[in-house]
Amino acid sequence: MKYTNAKTVLPDRLIEELQKYVQAGYIYIPAKADHHRSWGEKSGFKKELENRNARIIEEYRNGVGLDELADRYYLSVHAIRKIVYRK
Repeated sequence: MKYTNAKTVLPDRLIEELQKYVQAGYIYIPAKADHHRSWGEKSGFKKELENRNARIIEEYRNGVGLDELADRYYLSVHAIRKIVYRK
């Protein structure tokens, strides 16, 4: 979440109206529903995890063991199991 000074983006009359309710505080203004992005969408991290998990599943199907995958990807065996056995 990015901080923006209200004086740089809002008209003075709107700032005065907001000051009736909040003095020198922070107000969270959520994005409109049609502009909302899901977790990891903006940074691309979600896609990176999906690609990593696909590689893990492929390697598992090719015979690489859970312990070896855990070592390769620096994850616990439990986390690897969750990835390869998810539906």
